[in-house]
Amino acid sequence: MNEPKTSTPLEEIADRHVLEILQAAAARRPEDLEILFSLGDLLTRMGKIEEGLQVDLTLARLQPKDPTVRYNLACSYALLGRKEEALEELKRAVRLGYADPEHMRSDPDLESLRGDDRFEKILARLERRAT
Repeated sequence: MNEPKTSTPLEEIADRHVLEILQAAAARRPEDLEILFSLGDLLTRMGKIEEGLQVDLTLARLQPKDPTVRYNLACSYALLGRKEEALEELKRAVRLGYADPEHMRSDPDLESLRGDDRFEKILARLERRAT
C-alpha cells in the first residue's frame, strides 16, 4: 500500500483547510461532481484512503458509466488491498472506455495489482485497443 506523500507543515495546514472547505461544500451539495472529485483526490493524497473510497463509491453511484470514476474506484480498492474489487472495477473502467494504458501501467495506486495475471490481461487488452 502506498504511503501518503511527504509534505511540508505548511502544505499539511493548507490541505487540512481545503479539506474542511470541501467537506462543507459536499455537505451542502452532495451530488456536485467537481466537489466530490476534488474531495476524493485530496483525501487519497492525505492518506485517508478509506474516506476517499467512500467518496469514490458515491461518485460511482452518481456516474455509474463514467470510466474515470470506475478507474478511481479501482485505485481506492487497490490502495486498501482489496484486489478482487480493484480488478473488477478496472475491467469495468476499460469496458466503459478508459483509454490510458501508460497511466495504468505506471500508476502507483495500482502497485498492489502488478504481477497479477488478471491485471496484466486487463492492461494488455487496453494496450491492444489503443493501437
